[in-house]
Amino acid sequence: MHINELLKIARSERASDVHITADRNPLFRIDGSLRETQYLLSYEDKRDMILSLLSDKLRKRVEDGLDVDTSYETEGGMRHRVNVYFQQKRIASAIRLLNDEIPSFEELGLPEALRGLADEPRGLILVTGPTGSGKSTSLAAMIDYVNTRKPCHILTIEDPVEYVYKQKKALIHQRAVGEDVPSFSDALRSAMREDPDVILVGEMRDFETISAAITAAETGHLVLSTLHTTGAAMTVDRIIDVFPPHSQQQIRIQLSAVLKGVVTQTLLPKASGTGRVAAFEIMVATDAISTLIREGKGHQLNSNIQTGQSKGMVLLDDYLMNLVRKGVVTREAALEKVSNKEEFEKSLGRGMY
Repeated sequence: MHINELLKIARSERASDVHITADRNPLFRIDGSLRETQYLLSYEDKRDMILSLLSDKLRKRVEDGLDVDTSYETEGGMRHRVNVYFQQKRIASAIRLLNDEIPSFEELGLPEALRGLADEPRGLILVTGPTGSGKSTSLAAMIDYVNTRKPCHILTIEDPVEYVYKQKKALIHQRAVGEDVPSFSDALRSAMREDPDVILVGEMRDFETISAAITAAETGHLVLSTLHTTGAAMTVDRIIDVFPPHSQQQIRIQLSAVLKGVVTQTLLPKASGTGRVAAFEIMVATDAISTLIREGKGHQLNSNIQTGQSKGMVLLDDYLMNLVRKGVVTREAALEKVSNKEEFEKSLGRGMY
């Protein structure tokens, strides 16, 4: 079996990911759960299948025992994000299936507040959540929204490039880490000389990248990026904790000045049994919230989010409660995602939202 055939079957079954590993048949992730296929393949066949995803240069990296992140495109322009790695000295791969078209806000069911954040002329916007929660797709929708509205220069820095944007009103350049530039931090430093208006940083992984992203936002750019955090308060703490103690107060001041919003998202199976739906936590950086960040009062952020509904803000637990009340997701599915299970069940019992 050729890898393209396996990927075509995965798409026909609405899979989001394909896993190829030594001791199992290929597995598809469908609606959040892994399901093993019936395709019996030898280890050698699976190894060849994985290596066929890679260029000669990347195959050499794999042969040297290194992990590889890359993209793969099949006929018809269908794109895939590929990670190749070793476990127990045997090759394995995780393949994310991407849409060939960038979904709109409406198709994704994104809250209106995200449109307002994408309209910001400058500052830092963070989309956070666990792996596989749809962060990249939401960011792509926001970037494409800007692309349709503003004659500006959009620069994306990704590892690897996932969605390829069509040039609309904006000029768009997409740089792949490891191919077009050595690292995220190198690309951000270089970006200051490339006249961008909007910068998408695929992931803020380390001190250098976070520092450079904050600097870019301070110098008048709109910077969008992701973190693997859950909730606005945790996101703020994570950024500040990356810096050494002696500089954390300065970073609080900088972050309070540039942060425009934090969007946390997670995916849940629908109660109907088919498909998944996104749940969100949204924090918009009002003057009150910026003050709390500057003064190191992150523990008070949630109460300000809860009272900021008129600004489009919502806590994740409240969003999940609404989904349960509407019958979109089950109580059991929501309880796996909430931060305060006891309070959630009490509120559900009171019939309040």
